[in-house]
Amino acid sequence: MRLLYIFLFLAISGNTFAQRDTVIIPIDRQYFHDKIIKEQQRIDEADGKRDKKLSVSENEDINLQLTYALFNKVDALRYEIERSKTIITKNEKVRFLSFIEDFLSKYRQVWQNREIDPVSFTKLFDDFTEIFRAREENKTLLPYIYAAPYISARINSEVFLGTNEDQQLRNIVYLKYLELHPTDILQTIRPYLQQSFADSLIRVSAQRSPTILYSYAQSKTSSEGRFIHQVQDPAVQLISTLSQMPTALFYFPFMDDLLHEKKTIKGIGKYVGDGDKSYDSVGYYKLLIATEMAYAKRLTAKDTPMAMFGVNGLRDMLRKKTMQHFVNRINELHNSPTPYRMRAIQPLTAEELYYMIVMGESEIYTSSYKHSFTRLLTLKGDPFRGDSLLISVNFDFFKKFIKMAANYNQLDVFLASMTKQNAAVLMKAFVSNLDKGDNLEDAVDVADSYSSIVNKELRASMLANVTKNETDGIMEGNGRKQIIYNLLKTVFLSADVENKVDLTALIGIPSIYEVDQSALKDAKGRIVQQVFFYGDEDGKAFYPPFVNSFSSADWIIKNEKEWVEIKSRKGDVYIYSNKPLDSDKNLDDSAQVHLNAYLKSQGMQPSIVVHRGHSYWLPGTIERMPGDAKVVVLGSCGGYKNLNEILELSPDAHIISTKEVGAGDINRPILNYMNKTLKDGKALDWRSMWSSLSLTFSTDPSKAIRESWEDYIPPYKNLGAIFLKAYNKKMSVL
Repeated sequence: MRLLYIFLFLAISGNTFAQRDTVIIPIDRQYFHDKIIKEQQRIDEADGKRDKKLSVSENEDINLQLTYALFNKVDALRYEIERSKTIITKNEKVRFLSFIEDFLSKYRQVWQNREIDPVSFTKLFDDFTEIFRAREENKTLLPYIYAAPYISARINSEVFLGTNEDQQLRNIVYLKYLELHPTDILQTIRPYLQQSFADSLIRVSAQRSPTILYSYAQSKTSSEGRFIHQVQDPAVQLISTLSQMPTALFYFPFMDDLLHEKKTIKGIGKYVGDGDKSYDSVGYYKLLIATEMAYAKRLTAKDTPMAMFGVNGLRDMLRKKTMQHFVNRINELHNSPTPYRMRAIQPLTAEELYYMIVMGESEIYTSSYKHSFTRLLTLKGDPFRGDSLLISVNFDFFKKFIKMAANYNQLDVFLASMTKQNAAVLMKAFVSNLDKGDNLEDAVDVADSYSSIVNKELRASMLANVTKNETDGIMEGNGRKQIIYNLLKTVFLSADVENKVDLTALIGIPSIYEVDQSALKDAKGRIVQQVFFYGDEDGKAFYPPFVNSFSSADWIIKNEKEWVEIKSRKGDVYIYSNKPLDSDKNLDDSAQVHLNAYLKSQGMQPSIVVHRGHSYWLPGTIERMPGDAKVVVLGSCGGYKNLNEILELSPDAHIISTKEVGAGDINRPILNYMNKTLKDGKALDWRSMWSSLSLTFSTDPSKAIRESWEDYIPPYKNLGAIFLKAYNKKMSVL
């Protein structure tokens, strides 16, 4: 094939040279030809080298096609303008030459803006040429723009502006844009409010982005606000009405029921009150859960209720109220007597307590979970039946519930509450359909669960179910399913040291058991660690003990206004931490920004990142943390979303996490062990480290410390993270 392209390239190159010999370009138009040539050269340089060859693909055949299109096809078209019998006058020829130049310029811009893959040039130029000829023949451009993909339509509609079809072309391109970005309707609709399709777009926005529509509807003086209030559509009119109510966001989760007259504003209002003193938090929470249970049943029939998802939608509000009214309260009272501590959950039914548990996954303390789970067992029948509970909630979030039960060593108890046959069916369902959906959250939950299960029979059953799904994937020709289950099987087997599974050899990920110092050092031989503190009460309480844990005999401590530098006296280990300045004034965030700028100015790239704070601060750490960190220590995991973002930034990171909020009295010994090891020039051996620290904590007089240590997960047991690494590695080479 490559020989064919080379032959064609050389043959047509010769033809181009022949055209150049036969076409005489008047001197007064040479300038416009030169502008085209200049754009060709700029595109040629965009791959890093001006060499009359566009090299943007590992496939050399594709590069030859692109080079041929950029030089030969473009040159052939500009020479054709000079010979054309339909493009006659000088002004017309200049205009059509300008079309070519403008197209090349716009292609280069969208390439540089990373809006397209540069290999699309051949197809884009073919579209351009087709539209070029339609314009030359005075045909309508509408069907050509309509048939083109968005970027091609956008570029060509801009290139060929100047006809009586301009507004129609803009409309087509705008609608193509919204097909790709449906949530951008309100942000972009102002220039199109007078178009016939504007009210239809407002209706779409009501379904897809009711909260955004609500925000625009609040201002009846803006162009968008006035238009929204005029649209005759039940959903839009409902949102318009709510937009004038101060407690509107409380009603959003029930939008679908309001539209279908299953609920009324007055009925919901008796729980909402004025959003303050007359607000019935328990009644409102029960209403949210009753609605979630009804909507979950509709989801099984592939009927998605309006405003169930998204900001301030049903699930978003349910999570917020779970944390606000229940999880945060029982967490904060963890040192109080159990009856007093847990009284917030007393009004909840079994189903409501079930949702509180799964919705509070990222923040619930171990003790809070265990007390809640124990109470749950007393609420659903006598004796408690786990299968009945799951049926009553339509198996909504059941995989999350099982994962949490496994992580907190309660899965055996839960499975024992149902028949052995039902338990087997449930666990089979737990590991099924992990290839469905657009993310890997369920698969990560399954991997995390396996690492927590000690029951050998249950582990064997999970492994068998995973293997069966892998086989089904092969038989079905389902590549994604095959990959997910094969990797899960491999990761499961690696969790048992007796299997002697070498993940490095099988999957290609770095060793999960240790990190050599050479992997942590920068080009100057320095090991740089960055610690993120936050300026809440916990951050201010734990920061002084953190700094004081570094002895002056081994470390040099240098205080700056917004951060501290701690350097080892032996070796080149540098530890930087921002100070936990007032978070209410955003001073901790500013300190992190300024510390990052300082590290960059010093050419320092942290290879170790430590998050010291609640999981709700973790997104801030992820936003500020450097890419390609090798070790990440989390106060708490923060769930799949955060784990996935960390591994996108740092694909080879070894992650230490805990099932609950990190304890300062445990974080310090972990960091002290790591820092001493680094100072002494040794590799970080996670198994040795965990063995040593486990011995230390086993004799701690505090039961709370002993229990908290059991919740910490070393990198080699963080099966969810290992699975994600393995999956990303596998997909990167396909």
